Amino acid sequence: MTLFVVLAVAAAVAWYFQGQQRPGAGSSAAAEARRLRTPLVRLADLVGIETKAGSRATRLDAGAAGEQATAVLLRSLTSQGWIVLHDRALPYGKANVDHLVISPSGKVFILDSKLWSSRFFVYTKSGRLWHGQIDVDDRLDGLRYESCTVANVLGIPVFPVVVMHGAPMNQVSLSVGNIRIVPADFATARLRVTSRHPGHRLSQAAVAARAKRLLPSYGGKG
Repeated sequence: MTLFVVLAVAAAVAWYFQGQQRPGAGSSAAAEARRLRTPLVRLADLVGIETKAGSRATRLDAGAAGEQATAVLLRSLTSQGWIVLHDRALPYGKANVDHLVISPSGKVFILDSKLWSSRFFVYTKSGRLWHGQIDVDDRLDGLRYESCTVANVLGIPVFPVVVMHGAPMNQVSLSVGNIRIVPADFATARLRVTSRHPGHRLSQAAVAARAKRLLPSYGGKG
């Protein structure tokens, strides 16, 4: 058996077993990365050939890792009566909500996890978000769309928050329009501080029931 055949078989086996991932935080990003990493792309990775699909899959894997790290942080809230729904599908389009968090008062937060390079600071300038010398404000467009969509679907206000992993910030919180950007270490504290005054009269249970019905899990559970 030639080395090429061995590598091809190894790539196919790895692709199959990664397909057994369970639903949960980061599942949709991981699923898309898995779809992109076909046996041929995996074979290219093994022999050191860079491909567009492989590079995008790597970025998606980083996104999934960020979502999973945020999910760990949010466990402290669930023990205090918060409801956390991970990786929710929107009723139309391909976008998803990383984390939908409902406080005991019924206030709804949409959390978007980011895992960016720690080599550069994240900051705002002229009302836009920057990472080092790069204007990355367009990377908030997905969260802008998701928060508007979820607010329309649920019929209540929602509050978008970016949970920043990796990249340092020189402030505990940044604002770009109605979006808050907070370091991961301060995310749960920030949510607790701003959890009052939901802007509607529905109970937490009613909001959660509506969210589970209208924004199903990507994995089909929960």
